[in-house]
Amino acid sequence: MNNRIALILSVVFHPLILTTYLFALLFIITPDLVGVSAFELPALGSLLLLLFLNTFIAPALVVYYFQKMGIISTMHVDDLAERRLPYLACIIIYGIATYLFGWKLQPIAELAPQIAIILGAATISLLIVTVVSLFWKISAHATGIGGSLGMLTGLLIRHDEAQLLIPLICTVLIAGWLLSARLHLNAHTPAQILVGVICGVFVSSLTVYFFF
Repeated sequence: MNNRIALILSVVFHPLILTTYLFALLFIITPDLVGVSAFELPALGSLLLLLFLNTFIAPALVVYYFQKMGIISTMHVDDLAERRLPYLACIIIYGIATYLFGWKLQPIAELAPQIAIILGAATISLLIVTVVSLFWKISAHATGIGGSLGMLTGLLIRHDEAQLLIPLICTVLIAGWLLSARLHLNAHTPAQILVGVICGVFVSSLTVYFFF
């Protein structure tokens, strides 16, 4: 793997965009599990776009603003000392999104409370990464992909959703490529990758166990 491919993988499977990928997958394959089976295709597209704007575009714009202001050196926020403010901003944005989808946006909040639950799990994962980043450089990429793996595995086992098997296998392959890319770029150590995966899997697995 060369640096170019590793960088592309890191961008395409950025932790913030993984949330949109996960929702798109669940909306298409198992709409019943996330409460959107009653939504028509245009409504699903609009809902996914709204999630994309809230969970990727909004935090990405904030991080870009921080870079322009000289608060961080790059959009990747690889420097441990620079992580605190951008990560805190992302937690606030995800927390607001969780509140909106869970309580304010009707009828989504009533018909599909699972959306807010997944957003809440993502917010908690971000919070853990932020707290750990106060003293150690845990991998946010690993936490994100670990969260996706834990969510898909948990739903597959708990609800016997055989349709999720192929997506889960694909996610495992993507996880292998992504984490190899992070190691290739010297962005993290194997320990930082491992702890990130464990964190993501742990939070999402508990979410499925208690709320699905």
